[in-house]
Amino acid sequence: MGFEWIAIVMFVLFLILILSGYPVAFSFAGTAIAFGAIGLAMEAFPFARLGLLQNRWFGSMSDFTLLAIPFFVFMGAIFEKSGLAEQLLETIGMLMGPVRGGLALAVVIVGTLLAAATGVVAATVITMGLLSLPIMVRYGYDHKLATGIITASGTMAQLLPPSLVLVVLSDQIGISVGDLFLGALFPGLILAGLYAVHVILVALFQPDRAPALPPEARTLKGGALARKAMISVLPPIFLIFAVLGSIFFGIATPTEAGAVGAAGACVLAIANRNFNWTIIKQASRSTANITSLVLLILFASTFFGLIFDQLGGQRYLTELLSSLPGGLWGFIIVANIAVFLLGINLEFLEISFIVMPLFVPTMARLGFTNSQVVWFAVMMAINLNMAFISPPVGFSLFYLQSVAPPEVETRSIHLGALPFMVWQGLALLIVMFFPATVTWLVEVAF
Repeated sequence: MGFEWIAIVMFVLFLILILSGYPVAFSFAGTAIAFGAIGLAMEAFPFARLGLLQNRWFGSMSDFTLLAIPFFVFMGAIFEKSGLAEQLLETIGMLMGPVRGGLALAVVIVGTLLAAATGVVAATVITMGLLSLPIMVRYGYDHKLATGIITASGTMAQLLPPSLVLVVLSDQIGISVGDLFLGALFPGLILAGLYAVHVILVALFQPDRAPALPPEARTLKGGALARKAMISVLPPIFLIFAVLGSIFFGIATPTEAGAVGAAGACVLAIANRNFNWTIIKQASRSTANITSLVLLILFASTFFGLIFDQLGGQRYLTELLSSLPGGLWGFIIVANIAVFLLGINLEFLEISFIVMPLFVPTMARLGFTNSQVVWFAVMMAINLNMAFISPPVGFSLFYLQSVAPPEVETRSIHLGALPFMVWQGLALLIVMFFPATVTWLVEVAF
């Protein structure tokens, strides 16, 4: 072993820093500066190699795919700030109310729609927590079921297109974001279906945990409810299908579709008579915050990756991962375990920038095809779903905890997530052992 041991120490120190709570971007940059200086002092690589950094930065900034991020975030922020999400949840809740477990099923449906409209987990979980959890508690829902279905459904924003996870993964693994969107669509619907099955089973066998909405709570019925559905449900669904359909059928790039989606969300907010400068400023601030975070971590991780590569760390890890027992399956199992463990403490952005660049050379060494790379990326997205609701430190649990009514205990939020982790694990196994659930749409479309 030459200088690879320095790269290993660098990576271990980096993990210690981020797990201790130090900002990820600064952890990337700080360790890169320190170990870059050590590498230069030990003549591990020539100083001229640092000139590659500016080329990598400019290459990243010229990636048209990344421009989709602010458009999709802005689209979701307008849905949240203008009350469109609130009306959607309220109307579907009324439609499903007479059915036992109807409110929980409404959360699954709205969570799926909001995931396809926002692509941001925090916005979806917080919005549904504010709007649906107090109503479910008021009408006698079991707290664990209510909180579990909200965190699980809201976290689908990590998997269903136009998920920011998929956009970032596309950039990191060098695969078309359109392919990833297509590949993730069916597994995302499988996951939503499994959540609905859970609610139906609870309503059948433990009806006291998921009661129907009482008649006095269903203020809209008949024609009035139908008109409300036409106004509040159909336009957002049409916009979502228009945005995703234009990508899937090759009419527009993800960036162009995102721009249309952002404009369409504004049109819907105007039609809803709830569009003003305050909403624009709030949505713009949310968009700027998330986009700036992505770019800051991107720049810092690129610097880290360059130093790690020059010290021989990338070559060493590629050899290690590609020589695991079991070949391709050995690599997939180890990768899933590593991503799940990291996902307990870290957000998807950090994981995408930390481990995906390490996995890409190994996939190339093992001969992954384009379809297999899409399959692998979708597995990683489902895995991150599991980690995001994993007690005791899953991020979605804390998002919901921040807006939960006082009578909902933290313990209920954490215990409520456990059954849905089982369903997510089942979805991961389905995708793992039946790759066609991911690849068939990609192959049909392209």
